[in-house]
Order: sequence, then C-alpha cells, then structure tokens
Amino acid sequence: MYQLTKISKAMAVIGLSTAVFMGQSIAATTDSMSMDNGSDSDVSSDSEASSVNEEVSPVTSGSGMSQKLTGDTKTTVSRNKFLPTIKYTTEDLSTTAKKVNEANWTEGASIDRNTGTKLQALLNWHHNGVGAVDGYWGKNTRKAMQAFQQANDLAVTETLNDETWQALTKNEKLMTQPVLISYQLSEADINVKTTTIPTETAAKAKLEGMYYESLTEALAEKFHISEKYLKSLNPNAQFAVGETVTVYNPGNPNTKPVSRVVADKDTETLYAYDENDNLIASYPTTVGSTATPSPTGTHTVKVKVYEPNYTYTAEDGSKLIIPPGPNNPVGSVWIGLSKPTYGIHGSPDPARISRQASAGCIRLTNWDALSLLGVIQNGATVEFS
Repeated sequence: MYQLTKISKAMAVIGLSTAVFMGQSIAATTDSMSMDNGSDSDVSSDSEASSVNEEVSPVTSGSGMSQKLTGDTKTTVSRNKFLPTIKYTTEDLSTTAKKVNEANWTEGASIDRNTGTKLQALLNWHHNGVGAVDGYWGKNTRKAMQAFQQANDLAVTETLNDETWQALTKNEKLMTQPVLISYQLSEADINVKTTTIPTETAAKAKLEGMYYESLTEALAEKFHISEKYLKSLNPNAQFAVGETVTVYNPGNPNTKPVSRVVADKDTETLYAYDENDNLIASYPTTVGSTATPSPTGTHTVKVKVYEPNYTYTAEDGSKLIIPPGPNNPVGSVWIGLSKPTYGIHGSPDPARISRQASAGCIRLTNWDALSLLGVIQNGATVEFS
C-alpha cells in the first residue's frame, strides 16, 4: 500500500474554501507510500465553483481551438492550466484522417477503425470517457456507450444500436467538429522532460522527476490517444519542432460541478453526478483488486492535490522519497477521501485503465483525473458499489 507523505505542489482547487491535508495512503500495484501536511494555493470559494454551471460546448466550435474554456473564474483558469489548449487546423489532412472525420455508422454495420475512432470521440465529447483513444470497439468504449445510454434514458445495450447512434450525432454543432486534426509541434511539445524509469524504488527516488519515458508517450497523453495509434497515424513522422502531425481532437472537459461520484466495481466505471443527481460524466476506472479490495460504503472528498511526491516506507521502516511526475504510481493527481489511505488518482499507464489491478483506490487516466480535479467539490460524496 502506498502512503503519501510529502506534497511537492499542493493545490486546494475549485470548490475548496479551506484546504484540509490529512495523512493518506495511496493505492498502487506495488510498494507503499504516505502523505505529510502540505500547503494550499489558488483556493477558490464554493460559491464561485458552484456558479460555473453554464452549458459549455464539448468542443470549441469554429475557432480551431480545443480544450480552451472562456471566462476568468478560477475554475476556468485552473482547467486551462491543467489541460493545455490545442490549436489545430484541418488543412492537409491524411486520407485516414478524412475517412475518420467523414465516418458514419448504420444499423448492422461493423465498427471498423475509422468508425470506431469517431464513436470514441463522440462518447468523449459527451463526457463519457473511453480512456486512450485507439479506434477499436472494446471494453472501455462499450462502458462509455452504456453510461451515455443511461444518462440519456436510452435502453442499455451490449452493442451499438441506431437509437444510440442517433442520440450521439443529433447535436449539429458537435458534428461539425473534426475527430482527427492537424497539429504543428512546438518547442514546448518537443522539449518535454523525459527519463528512464528504473524498476527499483531506491533508483526511482534518485530521479529528478517521474517524467515521461519518451516524447511519443508525452504526446499521446496530451492528445488522449494510445501511443501505438499516434505512431500509426504518423508512420513517417520525426516528431520535430515545426512538424505537422495528425492527432486526436480531445475536446473540452466537463465544467459542471460534481457533487457525487459512484465507483462501480462491476462495470469498472466512475460515474459523476451534479447537485440535482443528474449523471453528467463517466470515466473508465480500475477499482481495487481481489487481493486488495476497495472499501465499501460512502465517504467524502477531503483533499485535492496536483503533482504530489511520495515517500516509500520499507518493511524495516526506512523511507525513500519518490518525486512527482506523470509516471509515478498515482499519476498527476491525488483526490484524498475521508476514508484514510484511499483516494481517486491518476495512472502512469492510461492504456491499461480497467485492465489492471489497484490496491483499493480509484485509478483514472491522468487526463480524466485532471478533468475531475477541477470540478469535484470539497466534501463531495464518494460511493463504492
């Protein structure tokens, strides 16, 4: 069991009028860590967070910008900080990209990779996350579709049907958005810090940070896409400054305040609800394992931390601090619960979400954890079912 003992950059974000940092232990697949008291910054009031309840287009329309929220509330500022704005074009798209953007589905048709990519985009844009976009119909896509069906009072099915497709595609504004886009790589994209992550904890503790292990890993996470799919869309890319590559258009995150989440162990999905108990978002998740099950019952959100570092405690009581970074055992986010040692957190391996074990906590992709970080309210209810 991991116990978080030190915070490198702690933030009581959106919805916290005060910051409460408590001793927590963090679930992961191996080892153990714990958390010391930290400091807070960028604290916004509950009233401000609750006021951010306007409808926001899932994808910024007509401006060639994705993940760009307007307004100057701290909710918006923090979301734009955590999820970088993506400036794109639809010029000189590859044949594959054009096929994906123009893809349609009809009852009885198979879901090929072009249609699968568009289906995943539509589900994501309706805030029913599919994990890393890879274009394939699979477990996470099916779960996202079922969450969408549930939120829209549709029959919950095992396979895509016409009623669901029509509901996904009825928003004309949404349907004008490109799924695959052209993006010019900047110096900031290319000069991202990378490292080799060792196996041994002692060696990890010597690292400057638990950074990405490659440029393509960093780019894949930025665009919410699987690393393999990114490479297959750009078979001849050098991934150099100024180069234009084909990427997935991740769209805007949910901006409605989340008052309650339910971690469903059977479906391996985290369902997010607003104050009126409307289902407003869902995320694929790993919830515990047979060896280390998650807790039961109802708990509350007590702390929200961005980029913590960790202290590994060995059996003999010795401790090693593991630095922060997207590849640490809990990714980039820790949302601690009133149940000591448990929380909602990110993951160093987004492609394996809901396909690996957790030591009792709720594991999300880093981008879903960052998205949730900006809107889940202090004191929000967390139910395990």
